[in-house]
Amino acid sequence: MGISTTTHPGGVAEIVVNAPPVNALTVAGWFELADAVLAAGRDPAVGAVVLRAEGRGFNAGVDIKEMQETEGHAALVGANRGCFAAFAAVYECEVPVVAAVHGFCLGGGVGLVGNADVVVASPDAYFGLPEVDRGALGAATHLARLVPQHLMRAMVYTCRNVTAAELHQHGSVLEVVPAEALRDAALEVAGSIAAKDRYVIRRAKESLNGIDPVDVRRSYRYEQGFTFELNLVGAGDAHREAFVRRGTAG
Repeated sequence: MGISTTTHPGGVAEIVVNAPPVNALTVAGWFELADAVLAAGRDPAVGAVVLRAEGRGFNAGVDIKEMQETEGHAALVGANRGCFAAFAAVYECEVPVVAAVHGFCLGGGVGLVGNADVVVASPDAYFGLPEVDRGALGAATHLARLVPQHLMRAMVYTCRNVTAAELHQHGSVLEVVPAEALRDAALEVAGSIAAKDRYVIRRAKESLNGIDPVDVRRSYRYEQGFTFELNLVGAGDAHREAFVRRGTAG
């Protein structure tokens, strides 16, 4: 359990998240994931990274229970910094990152996938930002890399989800494949990238980041400021506590 990395002979580093029950990462988990992605990118033997998860879904965001069980604001600040580090690590990884998504991809999951270079998904995959219902904001920066502007806004305001098939229509999901073929499909795409000249591919990643119209680090950090405001006025804590109560009631 936790974060594991396997480097395959063809130059693909496979990073797997396995944090039951729903891959909602703790503060330490987000930083561990960031370190794993950056380390893989720095390895000269690696030409591409596959980021995937075990269990019921890809990622359910931050561990809200950890926030509510931790006295003061240390866990809130830590989660914000951890998410920032993990999202940035995917974006700034020196080689392309292929995200393989199954089941739910919510909150922080969207931050990871939105910053990935290529996305493949299974038919059961769905994507969304439940932040408004949790008294928080953030990752619209990354959602906007997956869906058009007005759909992004509607998803933020209503907390509705979109499916892998919808994202495939928008061109942000490269392939939708059966769940049992998802890992192989991601490894195949990553393998085709890793087979290219490693120096050229690294410069290609750097050049594409350099021409991005939005600075994802500054944009996301701006969003996070409103999460802190919501917490200061009490809205954040109230919604998180209600979420925890609903989770323990059943």
